Amino acid sequence: MSGLSRRSFLRNTLVAVGAAVVSTTIGTARRVSAAMRRSTADATIVRGTPGTGGYTKLKDGPPLQWLVRADVGATAGEEREACRKGILGFVQFSDIHVVDHQSPLRVEWLDRYEDPSSLPTPGLLSSAYRPHEMLSAHVSDSMIRAVNELNRTPVLKLRVSFVIETGDNSDNCQFNETRWYVDLLDGKTVRPDSGNYTKYEGVMKGKDPNYWHPHGEIPTDRARGTYGFPKIPGLLDKSRKAFQAAGLDVDWYSVFGNHDGLTQGNFPTNLPLNSIAVGALKIMSPPVGFSQANVDALLKTLDLAAVVTQILAIPGSAALVTPDLNRRILTRKQVVAEHFNTSGSPSGHGFTAENRTKGTAYYMVDKGPVRMVVLDTVNPNGYADGSLDAPQFTWMKQVIDGSGDRLVLLFSHHTSGTMANPFVATGGDLNIPRVLGSEVVSYLLTKPQVIAWVNGHTHRNEILAHAGPAGGFWEINTASHIDFPQQGRIIEIADNTDGTLSIFTTILDHAAPAAFDGNLDSPLSLAALSRELSANDWQRIDHGTPSDLNTELIVKTPPGYADATCDA
Repeated sequence: MSGLSRRSFLRNTLVAVGAAVVSTTIGTARRVSAAMRRSTADATIVRGTPGTGGYTKLKDGPPLQWLVRADVGATAGEEREACRKGILGFVQFSDIHVVDHQSPLRVEWLDRYEDPSSLPTPGLLSSAYRPHEMLSAHVSDSMIRAVNELNRTPVLKLRVSFVIETGDNSDNCQFNETRWYVDLLDGKTVRPDSGNYTKYEGVMKGKDPNYWHPHGEIPTDRARGTYGFPKIPGLLDKSRKAFQAAGLDVDWYSVFGNHDGLTQGNFPTNLPLNSIAVGALKIMSPPVGFSQANVDALLKTLDLAAVVTQILAIPGSAALVTPDLNRRILTRKQVVAEHFNTSGSPSGHGFTAENRTKGTAYYMVDKGPVRMVVLDTVNPNGYADGSLDAPQFTWMKQVIDGSGDRLVLLFSHHTSGTMANPFVATGGDLNIPRVLGSEVVSYLLTKPQVIAWVNGHTHRNEILAHAGPAGGFWEINTASHIDFPQQGRIIEIADNTDGTLSIFTTILDHAAPAAFDGNLDSPLSLAALSRELSANDWQRIDHGTPSDLNTELIVKTPPGYADATCDA
């Protein structure tokens, strides 16, 4: 997702096939205590009664059953459960956004231009600042713990084969953020701090009331005065302490997102931006006279370095902070290389030696009867939305055409609808027309072996049916860890032995309890606080309807795939 945009600057509206949701449920979801929660099929987390300013605590809620969806044209046979054979089970993380919340290159000061009703087009700037962003590493660790506690998948009772993170693993393509992400999944000691380890140097201490000041220095800041946010003394210091990450017990794979390849998810990386990132000056608030016109010009020119440099030259516009070379911006090639500096498996986490040499970030992995095709949908020319370069599109078609009798799962950061960015720079290899999502969908609809496309970017849970004469496929879009509801998704694939396959999707909350207990020394408790704060973020977004959450998605068995034998 974009650094300045949750909905992106370049936008196409995807005309979705009508969701003809079959009004049935499967399985037996049971109500359990929070200590027994393994997925939303056991229990959910819901909002409680709003208090002052609408601020809402969270609590345990009822379980979610699975809705059967047959909108791609396959029939949900009545006897399919009796002869069902499990094929594969895995977990999707997306948009972790491990944030260096004190970095001089962040643009929290632009966030206020996306406050409710301040823009004619909502969503352009709403991810520049979040009141809970200092706790992103703790949420990631809590999600990892939830996977480790699963034991078996909820429907088919399969071992979790792997976890795949569908992009925006870091927030600002910085070295330290990328290392925190890899180390969290590997189970290393992680200290989510930068600059001066003895003090906090970010925007939530100071005089600007547009940010939440959890220590209470400004009693009338907007978060507390308008939205009822609490005062939590010591939070900014406790959030920066080192902690031992759990680390995943299974293989994990990585996908490249726009925040992993573009500064703040929108701007092409360049030397001036890197100098700002590792430097000693940080803009805390927009200068006097900065206006919506300045924002519009910035988004049109993509010249963040020029804007920031001009502001830094204004006396009193920035604060001195401790410089840190670990904040340096990484290229795509360098990000890929960091995935080989790991104690987890597999080495490279999907990225290949060829990716490492050429600086590309797309690859394929075969998991038994399933081929994983992983795309790099980031447009290096800029802007949050994505697209493919022509050579990658050719490669994608070759590996899908050559999949034989395997089922094919496509993975990317962007959705088909947000692959709407045709922007090309001038000169060199970048001046090549881009391939948009509509063209990718058209191709996929000719390939019956493609049964699902799994992605992120929008920070929403959404499932789209793409129907076609060859059989169609499901597009499974999963919410982020940085925004409410901070969820991942369990995906299971089954052969029904009746000419259909079932794809089960089950939303997974991270392992922290629903209610924050006030403990600032526990990573799990801090993760619970992050979820609560995100639920009260005044720029929070919708997280999906029941048909986008726990589902059974029916799809035709591809002609070349051999059905298992029913031995019921």
